Order: sequence, then structure tokens, then C-alpha cells
Amino acid sequence: MSKSAGFFVTGTDTEVGKTLVSGALIVKLREQQINAIGFKPVVAGTYKDTSGRTLNEDLETLRIASNLSHHELSLCPYALDQPAAPHLVAAQQGLKLEMSMMTAAFQNIQKHADCIVVEGAGGLLVPLNQDEDLGGFAKKIDLPIIFVVGMKLGCLNHALLTYEAIKARNLKIAGWIANALEEEMPLLQGNLQTLRARIDAPFLGLIPSLPKELQKATDSPYSIEALHFAAKHIQLPNQ
Repeated sequence: MSKSAGFFVTGTDTEVGKTLVSGALIVKLREQQINAIGFKPVVAGTYKDTSGRTLNEDLETLRIASNLSHHELSLCPYALDQPAAPHLVAAQQGLKLEMSMMTAAFQNIQKHADCIVVEGAGGLLVPLNQDEDLGGFAKKIDLPIIFVVGMKLGCLNHALLTYEAIKARNLKIAGWIANALEEEMPLLQGNLQTLRARIDAPFLGLIPSLPKELQKATDSPYSIEALHFAAKHIQLPNQ
């Protein structure tokens, strides 16, 4: 696998399982002796741990999956405190999210990894600044897209709109993953069949609802056990 290998993981909405899927993909790649590392161009929402460190739960999940300590590598160039639209939070802080900064941080991770799993923030078209969005960043780094569908009421429209947006931007689709979330939706299999019939891209698996003991608490990362559980239910795209 070349240094430029990897995937960009986006979602049909926020809180649909992008972080769980990203971590599971990293775990699955590392099981194949591939040095996979996670990356996120921007995060919004931080918390303090017992030692007073300012952390983000998504980044901590990626760090756990990548087998990195807190002293190794910066997995994100922009960590914003408030859990809200990144460009708005940045503006409140007097910042402008710069595509060039995100690209440079991504390229730095490339020097240390055989494969990078990039997790987006929210959905594909989340704004970064007045002119650019995450879809533009995905286009810039040119990694195939894996999109995560949170299986809940409304997911058919959300998934198909995301699929159309990816195609409209001429981005390569590596596949899609369904995530059952905490409460399994009614008519789950029927919804899956509908999506499989309408999305012309590889279906990479359904992650069932995590067992209670593996569900994460608020302001905490997923455990390595949760990532291994999810990894068992998905397959890697063809390289």
C-alpha cells in the first residue's frame, strides 16, 4: 500500500458513527500489518480529563485505534472548544479555518503512515469558511470516500442525498457502511435493501448496535474493544 493510500470517512449527518467506523477501519488495517493512522481536519467540542488536559473524544478514539500516545503526532490542526458548526465557532474565536493548514497537517501524517483514515466533521458539505467546505478538502487530498449511514428514521433521504453529492463532485466512492446506532430502527432490513438497490457502490457491512458495555459515555472515546467489535462487522474496500 502506497504512502498516499487511505480513505476519507464522511457521514449522512452528525452522530451517525463516523468515529466508530474510522476507528474500526484503522484497527482492521493494522490487523493486516498496515501502519494506519487516523486524521481529522477539524474538531468542535472538547473536554478536560482528570489530569486537566483538553481533549476531544473523536481524536482520542483515532489515537487509541492508531496505537499512539498523547506525545506522538498531531492528528488535527484545529481543535475548537464548542460543539457547533466549525466555521462559526472559529469565527467567534477570531480564527479562519484554512484549507492550506489542513492539507499541510494531512501531509505531515502521510510521512508517518502507510495508510491514513481521515474522518470528516459532520457531513460532506459542512462549511470550513466563507468559500470552502469539507467536500473541497476531500477533493484536495484525493482519497476514496467511505460514507456512514446512521440507520434511523430519515436515513434513506440523507444517504441518497450524500451519495448524489459525492457523485456530483466527482469523488471516488470506496463504499458505504450502515451503523445501527444504539436503538435498532424499525424495518432495518427493508431500509438496507432499499439503499443497496439505489446506491451503486460497495456495501461494506452493517455494524449492529453496540452491546451496552461497549457504548461510550459522553465526553469519552470509544474503547479498543468497541472498535474491534465494529471491525468484525465491516470489510475493507478493494485497494
